[in-house]
Amino acid sequence: MSRPRPLAMKVLAGCAGLLALSMLAGCASDGGAGGSSLPAGSSCGSIRSELRKLDNRGVPAKVEAVNAGRRVSAKDRELAKHYNDLLNQYLGARCHIG
Repeated sequence: MSRPRPLAMKVLAGCAGLLALSMLAGCASDGGAGGSSLPAGSSCGSIRSELRKLDNRGVPAKVEAVNAGRRVSAKDRELAKHYNDLLNQYLGARCHIG
């Protein structure tokens, strides 16, 4: 029999899955070798910093809850959308490479 995984491991597994899907989506875009450009005033470092702050606030668990179809507040849904947008920008600009 397998033991149930702790919640933290489930969230980590879900985030890893989201990251893998986002990376595949970024690779599928035809942004060229340099990837897509970042919004004005943004850099890979600034987006990475904001993602870390959201990670520390537990936003990946909220993203997982939204993706699983669980009920979440409108504020948590907005945080999840913002996190996904930042992650898409980060991966689309190929900040994770190099």
